[in-house]
Amino acid sequence: MQKLNETISKIEKIDFTLAENTQKRLDNLTKPQGSLGRLEELAKQIVEITRNENPPTKNKIIFTMAADHGIANEGVSAYPKEVTAQMVYNFLNGGAGINVLARHINARVVVVDMGVAEKIQKGEIESLYFIDKKIALGTKNMAKGPAMSRQEAVRSIEAGIEVVEEELQNGIDLIGTGDMGIGNTTPSSAIASIITGKPVEDTTGKGTGINNKSLNNKIALIKEAISINRPDPKDAIDVLSKVGGFEIGGLAGIILAAAKNRIPVVIDGFISGAASLIAYQLEPKVKDYMITAHCSVEKGHRVILNYMGLKPLLDLGLRLGEGTGAAMGISIVEASQKILTQMATFQSASVSEGMDE
Repeated sequence: MQKLNETISKIEKIDFTLAENTQKRLDNLTKPQGSLGRLEELAKQIVEITRNENPPTKNKIIFTMAADHGIANEGVSAYPKEVTAQMVYNFLNGGAGINVLARHINARVVVVDMGVAEKIQKGEIESLYFIDKKIALGTKNMAKGPAMSRQEAVRSIEAGIEVVEEELQNGIDLIGTGDMGIGNTTPSSAIASIITGKPVEDTTGKGTGINNKSLNNKIALIKEAISINRPDPKDAIDVLSKVGGFEIGGLAGIILAAAKNRIPVVIDGFISGAASLIAYQLEPKVKDYMITAHCSVEKGHRVILNYMGLKPLLDLGLRLGEGTGAAMGISIVEASQKILTQMATFQSASVSEGMDE
């Protein structure tokens, strides 16, 4: 756990002292004070995170982490688990939703194999970055025993830390999180229930679109997994190992590494939310480095956000994952920085300021 412990030890509180000067700067722009609402809040948060009065947003990366799940064999998804690998190839060919939206915001997509149940053949594809951090060919069936060993759980988190460190040499200004893994709303619902203390029924939805019978089966399987494995709610690594997924651990590592390196991290939907919950349990200071892109249709996501006190930027009825919501969130974060750095002041534009009341 050396890399994990070292990363956590180097995460500092964001510098709230910079907020006052940033607010004065925002108030001097050619607009009524506070009239750009959340954009102004975001501008301040990015300055506080980066400790840079003119934070850049050029280098945007969305990490889409993929893995399979043993619980998928129990019919918790509307799709077979083979789709995980098929979608990874779709990412690498540039044809998925995340590819379209990443191009829209001029972001790079880094696809990471954390535990896909087959070997990914990259071939001659060079249009996107692919990183192999495969821990195993998917997790074990958590309804029959631990999804992974404690060592594998730590390894998954450290793999997420490593991919951020490896990409730092290319420059990173903003990070977005994304996932791919058939069946992964099931471990995410379990994690949400265990850590927040909410009933499984309150954290479990229909995922890819299962029917009511399958939903009831999904809820029963999660309860069985919790009963058999008895995860410790106060030990995030124990929770991850008992009922988690390799990509969830990897995303938790991405969040921890972002905080360590003072990089704003835009969180996608439910699976990324479960990962943020793991990261938050490991080091609560990461909360201030996170920006919640949207609120997923999956009801467990709202439970997670409420638990951490995070307010989503958007509510678009999204439930795709991949980092698609994060891409939309990044576009808003980038807009907030352009307001801060490119908008004219009253003085520079020779515009009269409002009268004091």
